Amino acid sequence: QVQLVESGGGLVQPGGSLRLSCAASGFRFSTYVMGWYRQAPGRECELVGATIRSGSSTYYPDSMKGRFTISRDIVKNTVDLKMHRLKPKDTAVYYCAADKTVHDIVVGSTEYWGQGTQVTVSP
Repeated sequence: QVQLVESGGGLVQPGGSLRLSCAASGFRFSTYVMGWYRQAPGRECELVGATIRSGSSTYYPDSMKGRFTISRDIVKNTVDLKMHRLKPKDTAVYYCAADKTVHDIVVGSTEYWGQGTQVTVSP
C-alpha cells in the first residue's frame, strides 16, 4: 500500500523558516520523481518543486526559485522541503506527491498524493 505522510507543518512568523518532511512507503522510492505542491484557500494547487529519482537534480517553477529547497534521502525514503523567508502568501496546505515522470509532476497529473500538512505564516 502506497503511503506518503507529510509532517512538519505549523504556524511560523513572517521571515521565518520551516522544514517539511515526507515519508514514503509502498513503492520503489528511488525510481519515482517526488514533488511538493501547495494549495492556498481559494486558489489552485501549484507545484513548489520536484526532485528527480536519485536526488541529484531538482526542478522549481520560476515563481518558486530562491526560497524553497527540496532534497531526498533514498536510504530513509524521505523527501524534505525547506522553506525560508516565509511570507503570509505562503500560507497553504502542502502536499507531497510521487510520479514516474517529471512531465506528470509538472502538469499535476500525479500518481500518488499525501494527505497534506498545513503551513500558516502569520505574526
